[in-house]
This record gives sequence, C-alpha cells and structure tokens, in this order.
Amino acid sequence: MHNIGVMLPYTGLHEMLFDKAGEPAFVMTSANPPSEPIVINNEEAIKTLGSTVDYFLFHTRIITQRCDDSVIRLHEGRRIFTRRSRGYAPTPISLKDSSKRCVLGVGAKENVNACVILNDRAFISQYIGDVENLETIMFLKTTISHLLTLTNAKIDFISCDLHPKFATTKLAHKIGAELGISVLPVQHHHAHALSLMGENALDAVVCIVCDGYGYGADGSAWGGEILLCEDEDFRRVGHLEEQPLVGGDLASRYPVRMAAGILKNPADIQKLLLARATHFPYKEDEAVTILDQLQRARFLTTTSCGRILDAASAILDLCYERTYQGEPAMKLESAAVYGRDVLSIKPQIASDTLATTNIIEAVFNASTTTADPRKTADLAFSVESYLAKGLAQIAITAAQDNGVSDIGFSGGVSYNKHITIAIKNIVEENGLRFYMQKQLPPGDGGISFGQALAASAL
Repeated sequence: MHNIGVMLPYTGLHEMLFDKAGEPAFVMTSANPPSEPIVINNEEAIKTLGSTVDYFLFHTRIITQRCDDSVIRLHEGRRIFTRRSRGYAPTPISLKDSSKRCVLGVGAKENVNACVILNDRAFISQYIGDVENLETIMFLKTTISHLLTLTNAKIDFISCDLHPKFATTKLAHKIGAELGISVLPVQHHHAHALSLMGENALDAVVCIVCDGYGYGADGSAWGGEILLCEDEDFRRVGHLEEQPLVGGDLASRYPVRMAAGILKNPADIQKLLLARATHFPYKEDEAVTILDQLQRARFLTTTSCGRILDAASAILDLCYERTYQGEPAMKLESAAVYGRDVLSIKPQIASDTLATTNIIEAVFNASTTTADPRKTADLAFSVESYLAKGLAQIAITAAQDNGVSDIGFSGGVSYNKHITIAIKNIVEENGLRFYMQKQLPPGDGGISFGQALAASAL
C-alpha cells in the first residue's frame, strides 16, 4: 500500500506500558475475532483469545459499551471518515429542519451503525461492523437500546435497507412489530445521497454514488449510480454499463471472475482464466466452469463501480482474492498513485450509461505477463481517470438539464483520493459546486443517517 494507518494512544496508560518494557513496540488488538464484536468480559477474552495473544491488559473498570477506534483519511486536507466511532459517536449532527417524529435507521449489511433522529438532531451510534452473525446483530440491538436511553427517545418510525434479506431489514421489521410502528425500506444508494444532503443542508443535488453493491430499485445489483435527488425523492439519471457477475458474491471475492465476465473476446477470457487458475479454490476446474457459465449466459449483472476496479486489479496482477473489505480496489489505488493516464480514452456514454467494457479491454490488451511496475501504475491510473471523467460528465449533464447547481459524491469508491479529486476538479471547472460528507463516512457508515432522514421526511 502507498500509505499506512496509525492508531494514536488515547490514554496515558498506553505510554506507561513502555516505561519498563524493553520492547520497541506493542501490537495491540481490541479483542475481537474476525467479524465479531469486541470482547468486553475478562473471562471471555481469556477463553476466546488465550491461544492467540501473549498478554492481556485488564482494567478494574467494567466495560459497558464497546467502541472501536475511529479511522480517518485526508483528501487535500479534507477529513474523510472511514469509521466514525471512538471520540466522535454519539455526538449529534445538527439538521436543517426539525423532524416531526422520532425515527430510527438501522443501516445496511456492512459497516453498520444506528441513527436516531430526534427534533433537529441526529444521533449516530458507534461502529457496529458487518452484521453477519448472531453476536453482531445482538450488539446492534443493545446499541440501539443504549442510544434510545441516552437520548430519552421513543421511536415513531423505523427505516432500513431495501434489501429484503439483510439481517438489519429483518431486525427493523421485528422491532416494528414489537412496537406496533411502521417500517420504511430505503434504496441503498438513495440513502447514501440523503446522508450527503443532510450533512450539507441541500434540497437538491445530482449525486454520484459508487460502491460495491446495493439492492437496486428494480431488484438488480446497483453500484455505479448517478441520482437526481430533490427533497426526499430520487430518480436514476445515469449508471455504469451492466456487467456479468459470474458466480454472484464469488465475483466480489475472486475479482478474476469479474474480469472474465467483462471481456467479450472468448480467447481473451480463456487466456485470462487459465493464466490465473491457480488462484481459484478449484484451480482449472473452476476456470472451466466459469467459461461454461459465460457461454451459456448463466449469471446476474451489476452496474457496480467497485467491481470494475476489482477487475482491473486482477488483470494487473495486483489482487486475486479479496481477503478484507475493499482489498482489490485499494491495491489498485496504491498502484495508481505513481501513474499517469497513458490510455487517454474518452468516456463512451450512450443513453446516460457509461461503458466500462472498453476500458477493461484496453487495460487487458496493454498489460503483459511480465511484471512492470511503471506500466501497472499507468494502467491503474488510466482506469480511475476514465471512470472519474465519465461519471462527472453524466452528472454535469444531468445537473445542467435539471437546473441543479450542486453535485455530490458518496459511496465506498469515494474513499479513492484520485477518483474523488478528479471528479471534484471537473465539476468545479464547469461552474458547479462539489460536495462530500464531512461528519460521517461516505461508505455504509453513513447509511443509517440517510435512512432516518427518509423516514423523518414522511
């Protein structure tokens, strides 16, 4: 990676540990196994992590509320939250208008938190995490209860993601049934846009929302969207080209699958799959199965921007398997830091749709099996430049056609500094105002706020 993350010591105890220790550094963990909440009981910590760690740091004070560290990046001096938690939550966000009802937003599936809107303030909980198991959903439930106690609030309405099978959606309906109150499903990318609007007190915006996945209003897999948002309503005015999602969720874990689905030339697909078959769990057998699925058109499709970045990462031999959230795209971003736009491909836009096959084919054709860091950096940069130029162009046209002066950028892809700054520069060069989120993460950590805003507007 081109950068590193540093966790700052937030108590004097962290520094005191070094007073009589000969070690130059300690590797410290918050005591949570992967995809599980932080352990807050001493006995449970010993049982769960006793075979993993060398030492435990216990305290005489009982932990009543888990709270992960906050994570922040900087874009040209602008603070961007990756995770808003310790030190910030549950500091409220002031709203432009006071809500007539108290509402609760429960988030989506990943980077979940909860939001309670009470009068003219929104209280967002600490980071909960990815709701994939019973322990995390129970953590979310206790956090909601704690947040309602802190704010002395009684909720009148609940909002959740539009996806019917998310654990948070099911939780929202369960709470709604228990309390006898209504539940409002909110489209994932609209919630991103509403979160941006709420922070910046905007009534109308053309919002570019790019991430890995969100359940679309038409039931398909969205992820590279341009939305015209006015008050609580939205209209999809543009998106990326639909591409094969071979194997469904497996395509997000093994980005070579995504790359193979995008390439249209059968010889290129076969060459790509067989050259990288060793990176599949079932090697060549899996590559043959993917080829068969493509030939018989047995796949879903997606407009995801994150999957395009993943595909480029796999083609450039940067990442073959996603072992943590955003890994392929993050490695592509790190490579692109040292590159330039050598392809200079003009965005191909038809019917408000930005083509992506052309840029992936160009990267594939320009790449070689010989490792060349210079060429890899240039091609990575070229992919990001193409997407930034195309997305900005569609958004600017939509804004001008609808008399809107403000353009926003949200979703997980907006963590990419190069893409964000490129879009910002193009938007401002065309005389329009550019907005991002400042108090909440533009990723799914801002979803619950957008959901709650949708419900409060009813």
